[in-house]
Parts: sequence; structure tokens; C-alpha cells
Amino acid sequence: MTDERELFTQLKDPKQQHAAFGLIVRQYSEQLYWQIRRIVLTHEDANDVMQNTFLKAWNRLDSFQGESKILTWLSRIAINESLDFLRRNNHPTVSTEDESSISQMLQADPYFDGSEVEAMLQEAIATLPDVQRSVFLLRYYDEMKYSEISQILNTSEGALKASYHIAVKKIAEFFKSRD
Repeated sequence: MTDERELFTQLKDPKQQHAAFGLIVRQYSEQLYWQIRRIVLTHEDANDVMQNTFLKAWNRLDSFQGESKILTWLSRIAINESLDFLRRNNHPTVSTEDESSISQMLQADPYFDGSEVEAMLQEAIATLPDVQRSVFLLRYYDEMKYSEISQILNTSEGALKASYHIAVKKIAEFFKSRD
């Protein structure tokens, strides 16, 4: 893994910019893919959103000042792109009419390798408002610190802790209602 400062320097140098960005794509693609996939749920959609994420990052390289880690900057773009994608495409969220649609969709997805419980967890996560969903996903799956999530979502650590606590409570209630 290339040093952040060195990579930032290369990104600002027009002669090294393409190669540096290629390195960023190779270095962070898998982690970003899974951040995106947990929000949009399907492999095809995750690939589309990831492509848009890297395109947006490339187009906004001049605005990246290196004040945060590269992954933090990319994660912020990826999460915003994912949520925008869901809004634009009226993607499934759980409602009383289609509670099983997410689980069925995931289990029909040849790229989904989770269990029925994992599919139900994704249903529960889909019931959460955007901020709670994002906080939960970044904390639970990516094991990010609240300080990192704070930079990505541009909110206070205290608010994030409250959002995470509420999200966990809602997910627990979702599973209790299924018993």
C-alpha cells in the first residue's frame, strides 16, 4: 500500500496523476465495492455505482485537499452516490407491502453468498433512514471509528453514536417482530 502523502503528491502532479489514480482504484476498489453493495444490495448496481464513484472522484481531484484520508474521501463519495442511486431508481426499501422483496431479491442474486439470516439483516437495514443506515453499515461491517464516520458523513461523533444506537435498536425490533 502506497503512503497517503506520497499518493496525494502524485495526484497533484499532472504527470503522475493518471498512474496515481489507477493505484487508488486498485487499492480501494474492493473496500468501496462492499460499502456500496451493502447499500444498493445487488452486484450489478454496486458495479454501476462504483464506476460513478470513481468517475466523480476523478472529476473532483482538484477539490481533494488531502485533509482527510483518501479512503474517507472516496467513501463519502461512494455513500452519497449509493443513496442518490437508491432515490433515483426507487430501489427497494422495506414497507408493509414488500417486506420479503429484499430477501427474495438477494437470495435470487447469484453473487449473494449470505444466509437467510444475512438476507433478513439486509431487510432490517433497509428499513433505516439514510443516516442511520450509513452509520450502521460503516460501524458494523467496516468497523470504522466514529471519528472516521464523522468525516465521511460530516456530522458529530455524538450524533453518530446516537444514530448507531437507534439503528441497532430498530434492527433488534425488526428481528423480534419476525419471531
